[in-house]
Amino acid sequence: MMTVVIISGEALALAFGALCDSVKQVKDQILMSKPRLGDIKSTLETLQPLIKEMAECEKELDGPEEELENLRVKMEEGAELIRKCSKASAFKKYKYSSRLDELHKSLQRLLGILKVQGIRDVKKALVSVRNIENVVQRIEGNCVIQNNHSEKIQGWCVVPEPPTITVGLDVPLRELKMKLFTDEVSMVIVTAPGGCGKTTLATKLCQDAEIKDKFKSNIFFVTVSKKANLFLIVQELYHRKGAPVPDFQSEVTAVGWLHQFLKQTGQNPMLFVLDDVWAGSEFILEKFDELKMTNYKILVTSRSAFPRFGSPYYLECLKDEDAMALFHHAASLGDRSSYISEDLPRKIVERCMGFPLAITVVGRSLCGQPIEIWQKRVLEWSRGSSVLESEHDLLDCLQSSLDVLDEEKPLIRKCFIDLGLFPEDQRIPATVLIDMWAELYGIHEDISSISHLYELASQSLANLVITRYLLSKLVLIITSRKDNKYSDGYYTEHFVTQHDMLRELAIRQMSQEPLQQRMRVKIDICGDNLPMWWKEQKYQPLIARVVSISTDEEFSSTWQNLELPEAEVLILNFQTKYYALPEFVEKMKKLKTLVLTSYSSTSPTELNNFQLVDSIPSLKRIRLERISIPSISRYPIQLKSLKKISLFMCCIGQGFGNGSIQISEAFPNLVEMNIDYCNDLVELPAQLCDLIQLKKLSVTNSHKLSALPEDIGNLVNLELLRLRSCTDLSELPGSIRNLKKLNFLDISDCFSMKELPEDIGELCSLERLNMRQCSRLNELPSSVLDLEHLKEVTCDEETEILWEPFLPYLTNMHIKVVKEDINLNWLHKSHY
Repeated sequence: MMTVVIISGEALALAFGALCDSVKQVKDQILMSKPRLGDIKSTLETLQPLIKEMAECEKELDGPEEELENLRVKMEEGAELIRKCSKASAFKKYKYSSRLDELHKSLQRLLGILKVQGIRDVKKALVSVRNIENVVQRIEGNCVIQNNHSEKIQGWCVVPEPPTITVGLDVPLRELKMKLFTDEVSMVIVTAPGGCGKTTLATKLCQDAEIKDKFKSNIFFVTVSKKANLFLIVQELYHRKGAPVPDFQSEVTAVGWLHQFLKQTGQNPMLFVLDDVWAGSEFILEKFDELKMTNYKILVTSRSAFPRFGSPYYLECLKDEDAMALFHHAASLGDRSSYISEDLPRKIVERCMGFPLAITVVGRSLCGQPIEIWQKRVLEWSRGSSVLESEHDLLDCLQSSLDVLDEEKPLIRKCFIDLGLFPEDQRIPATVLIDMWAELYGIHEDISSISHLYELASQSLANLVITRYLLSKLVLIITSRKDNKYSDGYYTEHFVTQHDMLRELAIRQMSQEPLQQRMRVKIDICGDNLPMWWKEQKYQPLIARVVSISTDEEFSSTWQNLELPEAEVLILNFQTKYYALPEFVEKMKKLKTLVLTSYSSTSPTELNNFQLVDSIPSLKRIRLERISIPSISRYPIQLKSLKKISLFMCCIGQGFGNGSIQISEAFPNLVEMNIDYCNDLVELPAQLCDLIQLKKLSVTNSHKLSALPEDIGNLVNLELLRLRSCTDLSELPGSIRNLKKLNFLDISDCFSMKELPEDIGELCSLERLNMRQCSRLNELPSSVLDLEHLKEVTCDEETEILWEPFLPYLTNMHIKVVKEDINLNWLHKSHY
């Protein structure tokens, strides 16, 4: 870095030369950042004669020298950055890519300010106006950002030109126009992961004939970027209008000038595009949205959803036909496609999974390459290699979202990485994540885990959906409750989905350390082919806290030993009808959460060796999905530490009746039991009433359940009883009156429920009652008047009428009427 402090045009020229020299010296050494350095070099070569002219002009004008100081300092910092990048290790080089991008952008912004100052100096300058105008025009023509999407002028609020080809944007364009032309809507947030085409959609919208006809010249395009600067934005707006550029020293003054600008310009229809707004820049949106004016619209593009500014618009990935068209353009196939079989581009496009940036980057990297290079790329991917490993620009784009989380919300970043532990193309049950995170991160409130999932969704890093199964057809749908307007702590129907590219990013994060140092280990087994390190017994014991093992339909349950002394969560995914727990499970003394999920396409899996869990002293949570319960009840077990067990789509049969397991002895300290979608469950086993420590009992969507045990009143510590969607259940046992600690009763969607117990008023702690869609209920027992602590009753419009005679007496009670709004569109598409 230079040590001579000369704040003048000469110093600027020296700093500029140092930056150019740095780029030339290392451009061919840093392969990962070679395209970026090439872009910077190209821009610097174009600007070199301009810098010389500006320095000479500064001498002639004898103007204030500090106006070139920021530019000089930024160039010296750039030279230092490039020097550090050249010496960085290969592991850290990718981090410098985003900093090089920031350097490039900051140079353009500083040059933009110099243009503003140049115009101000016209009135004082001794140099002719014509010469000054020529310099400004040349700067404007050369301040171009060269990025992966398109070339666009930065810093002048001018709408960039869209790429030469755009695909798959007709429907989003039409839907966005409908939103913007709605009187009640002032701001629309377009959100998606990085590289999905948000900026391209925004530029295409600004060029639309209907938009231009309505807003005319009052369309302003501002790129906000990661480090939002309100001062620069306001200055750019005034210059765009040809008005005197204000000078301010505080944010309050800048906001005042912004509002003045909006009031003056907003006399006619006005559209603002705030592009690339990052999480943490909400204050920018607040200042633009404070003034509510007719025909004043704001379009925001961001990786974050910013839900408090309105319902976001989720930009979908490309459909197959559009993805193929974009790839043909990026790869410049043209006539070459005649000797490249259509099957090869199709395989490549499938691997990009509709991600526009991935398609473009991969297409450009293969453009003009021999057919063998194409074939080699497909072969590498088929062997498990990731697109992210070969395309660093794509990795940098996605990685930047995680870097922000790492700085501001490290726990959310950990939660994102955990999503990579699950099988490809499978929904992740939110309840599994709740059980995992409770033990890994001490998140013991379910709502906190769900809020983390909403945070990931708002950052476009995952998608949270709420599903239901129709009774007439087992068809998966999504309800309008995904907006979280109605929630009662029931999360069995919450699932996480994720674009495969984001999943690969998560897997890449957990795999960066050597195997023996990883906190998460994910193992995929094809047939009986264990990983080589496992066969050779290398890296044992492993220190991972989370282990996920997935096997396919050819696996024979032949295991080799694996030492996992630190593992607290074990996730086993399998596809066979018969499956045996690995014997090394009994040595996992720190295991707290066990998740067993069968993806068998035939019937629930029969499980062997389940008695091994009896040797785990710390096991607190078990979740079984599509497991035959009779198969695990053959051998007696006693899990004294177990607090929660969840059965999802399991075959119950006589598993808790005639088997060797006695529920009260097997789970003496059980606090929570969940039974969901177990279609062969006709009666709850009477033994269940001996679980006197039980606080939460949830039995949902078990449509053949017709009766509860008479002794259910023995569960004297029960605080929550959920019987949602048990459609054959016609009544509740009279002993329910003994549940003196019960504060929440859910009988929603129990269509056959004809009456409530006469003594229901004895539930002296009952605070919440959910009874929507209990359509056969004709009246309520008079004892409901004794429910003094009842605060909230959730009904539909029909059951609400039943409460009207009691409302004058239950003055502390609030009735919430819920309308079920079912949306079948999710069957056809997902956000990612």
